[in-house]
Amino acid sequence: MKTQNILAAGEELNPLIPHPVEIVLSLVVFGLLYFAVKKWVVPNFEKTFAERTQAIEGGLSAAETKQAEADAKLAQLEKQLADARHEAARIREEAREQGAQIVAEMREQAQTESARIVEHGKSQIEAERQQAVTSLRAEVGALATGLAGRIVGESLDDEARQSRVVDRFLSELEARNGAGTGSVN
Repeated sequence: MKTQNILAAGEELNPLIPHPVEIVLSLVVFGLLYFAVKKWVVPNFEKTFAERTQAIEGGLSAAETKQAEADAKLAQLEKQLADARHEAARIREEAREQGAQIVAEMREQAQTESARIVEHGKSQIEAERQQAVTSLRAEVGALATGLAGRIVGESLDDEARQSRVVDRFLSELEARNGAGTGSVN
């Protein structure tokens, strides 16, 4: 009413001051809009936010579970790797020991074989020396018998006599060589 009185008095309306009908109408529309948003829009937003929160928390929970499983697997693999390294070191050490043992056995076998070959060579040399001494005795005996027969003027064809003369001659020869140079073998 006051606005009508002002208009009637010839004053102009102030555009900055709204009409009371507009204020009431605006309040009613705002209330309806507030009620509609609160009744239908906000619960949908709340429901969507709750679902997203739940999905995010579930994802974080699943990620934490997966991370824990991955950490457990990593620890298990690291343990297996450490065990494998220890096993490899043990196998290398065993192989090294077996190699040293094989080398020692081969060295021992080589020394045994070397000693056997040397002993065989010595026995063969001794046998050849005995054979040479026997052969030389026979030749020296024949030569000595022939020479003695020429010097004495009689034949020393008797084999027993010939053998005694040769043995005596060689014994005297060995006795002279033994006295002059020590023992000869």
